[in-house]
Formats: sequence, C-alpha cells, structure tokens
Amino acid sequence: MVDEARPSPFVRTLPMPKEGGPSPFARPPGPRPAGSVVTRSAPAKQVATPVAVRTGPQNLPMGLLAGCAAAAVGAALWAGITVLTGYQIGWMAVGVGALVGVAVRAAGKGRTRTFGILGAALALGGCLAGNLLTGAVVLARHWNISLVAVFTRLTPDATARLMAAMFSPMDLLFYALAIWQGYKLSIVNDRLSA
Repeated sequence: MVDEARPSPFVRTLPMPKEGGPSPFARPPGPRPAGSVVTRSAPAKQVATPVAVRTGPQNLPMGLLAGCAAAAVGAALWAGITVLTGYQIGWMAVGVGALVGVAVRAAGKGRTRTFGILGAALALGGCLAGNLLTGAVVLARHWNISLVAVFTRLTPDATARLMAAMFSPMDLLFYALAIWQGYKLSIVNDRLSA
C-alpha cells in the first residue's frame, strides 16, 4: 500500500507565489550556475487570418497583366456588340470596368489603393480601346479594306479625329461609371471576403 502522506520522489511541489510578490518561477538575478541548461521556447506561430488565407500575398504585376487582358477582352466585346447591333451601348463601359476590376482583384489580390487606381486606369483604357476598335471596324467596312490596314494608316492625328467624331457628352457619364467600377472592384474588401 502506498503511503499518501509521503510525496513521491518523482513529484515535487512547487511553491505558490505570494500575493503581489515575484513569481517563484522567475530566474534569480545574477550569473547562471555553471552547467545549467538554458531552454528557450519555440517562437509562437503566426496564425493566418481567414482573409489572408483566401487572398494570399498582393501581386501588382499579376494584377496588371490580368487587368490588361480583361481590358482587351472588354474592348473587343464592346466593338463586336456595337458593330453587330449598329448601336453604341453606353452600359458596355460599366461592363468593361467590372470585368477589369474583377480580373485585377482575382489576380492581384490587392488591398491597397494602388490596385484600385490600376483598375480604374485600365477600365478607362479598355473603354477608349473599345471605341477606337469600333471606329476602326466602321472605317474598314466603309473603305472596304482590312482592319489591319486601317490600324497601319492611323496616325495620332487621325486617331484623335476618329475618337472626337465618335464622342458624345453622355460618354463621360459612362466612362466615369467604368472608372468607378474598375476602382471599386479591384481592391479586395476584407469584410466581403471574410
């Protein structure tokens, strides 16, 4: 039978700290005794937040590449729909802005204003490219030449005149909406992704 009054040699009772006094586990001041072993605890792991796990690191070059590709696709869709219907639909600008913004956010995973500015600039560029491409297709049909031939003949002056001929004051509203969509959708919103 084990005597419960006598503690086991393998168990040591630790002194309880006095109220407001130093911890009994604190190392006493002064040099360490010779032969003492110093143990260090492992650094605490940083736990990634759910947002950081989903979004990953920010990548501006990937956001730029994806945004350029989306702007090119949006411009081609804009020109194709305009040529097929015979009408310039202003809401296409909003679609281009949204497409660019989503592409920049998905590839760049940016949480700073820089990504928003990138998305806004690329959205505006996609809208302008869509208008220019539409004008080039109309000229190619009018002159009965290939689209490549139209682009080889476009000088900066001729491009400015073509864009001015196709411009309407209402375009400013749709360009502004495209810029806003490109800006807003390019930035990862932590509240929505959590």
